[in-house]
Amino acid sequence: MSWSSSTFPWPATLTADRLVLRPIEADDVPVMSRLWTDADVRRHLGGPVDEETLRMREQRCVGVRGAFSVTLRTDGSVIGGVQLEPDSRRAGRTEVSYQLLPEHWGFGYGSEAVAAAVAWVREAAAPESAEVVAVTQEANVRSRRLLESIGMKQTEAFVEWGAAQVLYVAGPVGRR
Repeated sequence: MSWSSSTFPWPATLTADRLVLRPIEADDVPVMSRLWTDADVRRHLGGPVDEETLRMREQRCVGVRGAFSVTLRTDGSVIGGVQLEPDSRRAGRTEVSYQLLPEHWGFGYGSEAVAAAVAWVREAAAPESAEVVAVTQEANVRSRRLLESIGMKQTEAFVEWGAAQVLYVAGPVGRR
């Protein structure tokens, strides 16, 4: 499964109760930059990115296939990002990753955004093969609770980037 496949139409806009997920636009870059450099956001992601990596990401993030800005439906303000990577960690799996600005933590926006992205992958791909995974540090209790709250199940534990990690899976439709 790849992004060139017609099973993953792009650009895509996803809606949830309080959110809209849409491709990253030029005006969103300052928020994305903050996500990549905020020490709280990056606590379990290896820390803030360096200046060179930041500049490269800023130049390349607009319109990238599978990269969504998470916006509030009420006023369109950008509060975070969700990214989908097909064939990550094994062919046939799509990895979902996510970040929200700290002032928007604790309101259920992360669960809502990730659930919308997972549902989209599972509906856009052949249901029998649409497996979505997420990896988080074992120490990231908030992220683990988020993944469990949307029905994802922990299936693996391993060490990567010098830290204990856990892999969660949302299996094919009908196998939750």
